[in-house]
Amino acid sequence: MASIYIHIPFCKQACHYCDFHFSTTMGKKGEMITAIISELEMRKAEFENEEVSNLYFGGGTPSVLNTAEIEQIIDACYAHYKIQEDPEITLEANPDDLTEQKIRELAASPINRLSIGVQSFYEEDLKLMNRAHNAQEALDCLRLTRASFPNSSLDLIYGIPGMSNERWEENIDKALALDLPHISAYALTVEPKTALENFIKKGIVPPVEDEVAQEHHELLIRKMEAAGYENYEFSNFAKPGYHSRNNTAYWQGKKYLGIGPSAHSYDGKRRAWNINNNPKYIKAITAGELPQEVEELSLTDQYNEYVMTRLRTQYGVSLLEIKTQYGERFYNYFLEQAQKHIEEHLLFIEEDRVYVSKKGKFLCDGIASDLFILNLK
Repeated sequence: MASIYIHIPFCKQACHYCDFHFSTTMGKKGEMITAIISELEMRKAEFENEEVSNLYFGGGTPSVLNTAEIEQIIDACYAHYKIQEDPEITLEANPDDLTEQKIRELAASPINRLSIGVQSFYEEDLKLMNRAHNAQEALDCLRLTRASFPNSSLDLIYGIPGMSNERWEENIDKALALDLPHISAYALTVEPKTALENFIKKGIVPPVEDEVAQEHHELLIRKMEAAGYENYEFSNFAKPGYHSRNNTAYWQGKKYLGIGPSAHSYDGKRRAWNINNNPKYIKAITAGELPQEVEELSLTDQYNEYVMTRLRTQYGVSLLEIKTQYGERFYNYFLEQAQKHIEEHLLFIEEDRVYVSKKGKFLCDGIASDLFILNLK
């Protein structure tokens, strides 16, 4: 199961917390689409022997493209890659872009899944984050989307300064009432050089508190499980049969091709990433050059990647896979490092697999880093 990720580097406005690559200037949108289509053709040999199960339009804000522009890119994927018979084709979208007309157009296109960046159903949160939509737009577009896209998802953010447990629970309840099959929820993080970091430093916005985020996460787990959603990856919840193919492929270490400026690619042995500059990306692609850096992954890098991705999922870490893929030393090291977390009931073992417990879920990334190998001679 291979994936193609397409990065659309445009947004109407900058969210205060976001450090993804984007531009609020749309002047080069046409040239960017042409360059993305050219990159798809340039790199087709990389997936010559792969069947693609899903296409994912991320960003940025892919919904700033019109439907014809999106279909141009999808057509290029079909022209140069082996796309399976029933691919999942996801478009990330913002509520302010999803008018009734736009939803009808997208439903008539090859897009069959929408991932909608709601983040919160409360005005004070949306204003703090500088989102372009309001709470009513979020509710309206989600109700329209549900009718046209049975397979759809929404994003929420928790741990927002000033967000009480009660307001977070109300956010979850509003999301559940919409009966979407997939919900993603992320802890607000303060990324370097963002407006949010600057506001916190100046005392304009209170600091983000880990303790609050942990309480929100524990509340989230309880509510989602009670509603019948599977927490198949730390931040992702789905009804049975609605796991995101893109997310699943990423967290299971499958191959993916990243197209567009700043997009990352991975094939198990190496990682590559495109330049995060729109004009330079367009110029290079136009000249027939791939503006990309490549990192060859050592066995230690591959082991660390495996631990990081699998531990966040319901599938856990397979001890047999560690032993067969990376060797006895890695296997012994993993068990030795895991022991203290098992004793603290943060990890547990069932048959061949090691899983994060409910108690350990919020600490998952820290536990994974403790299992990493930095220098194994």
